Amino acid sequence: MTQDAPGSSARYLAKWELGDVRGVVVVVDVLRAFTTAAYAFASGASAIWLVGTVAEALAMARELPGGLTMGEDHGRRPEGFDFSNSPVEVANADLDGRVLVQRTSAGTQGALAATGAERLFAASLVCASATATAIAETGPGAPTYVITGRFPDAPDGGDDDLATAQLIERARLGEPLNIADTRDAVAHSVWAGRMAQMDVGDVHPDDIAYSVDVDRFDFAMEVQRVGSRLRLLARAVR
Repeated sequence: MTQDAPGSSARYLAKWELGDVRGVVVVVDVLRAFTTAAYAFASGASAIWLVGTVAEALAMARELPGGLTMGEDHGRRPEGFDFSNSPVEVANADLDGRVLVQRTSAGTQGALAATGAERLFAASLVCASATATAIAETGPGAPTYVITGRFPDAPDGGDDDLATAQLIERARLGEPLNIADTRDAVAHSVWAGRMAQMDVGDVHPDDIAYSVDVDRFDFAMEVQRVGSRLRLLARAVR
């Protein structure tokens, strides 16, 4: 497993450990929610609303002109969803100007749990350095990373998300990224192994390769609170 960046005072917490944590919070889901979100933005999506349930996603998409749904429930594409939680699938879609609603079992739940965050980012490896730059621009304080792959019945899970968070933190501190080691850790993580057993309609064979393409994009993804809802937007970082 990758090590914490030297000199880092960042925290790596599970969703249920957040409480009223404030400051900058970075919600990490590399396999695959926030990798898929990044590819959706690269395919032209203008915004992504993050929700907690399948029913909420379907209802909200009906409210939005041209709204589309993407995500998963227990790793599988819910009935009625336009897209699964697959970066390959959305990378090959024409989403120019479209608004999506995303529901996943880990990533979107982590964003919803960060109720006290003053700045809230969603992150994965494909936008790691851009995310680190965006975090640094908020000020000198260390962020809190949400390891969304941890669950109460598997508190030691989320090894893929932890490796991703630690790489982002190294980037924030200007330390060597150790990209090869991180790619290997994610590609051989517990969840990557489970994905390999899923149906092609839920997981594309190249999803992991797309997920470990470190710094493919030069934008960070920040969550805006709009009333009681969460809207994810992409912002170019140079």
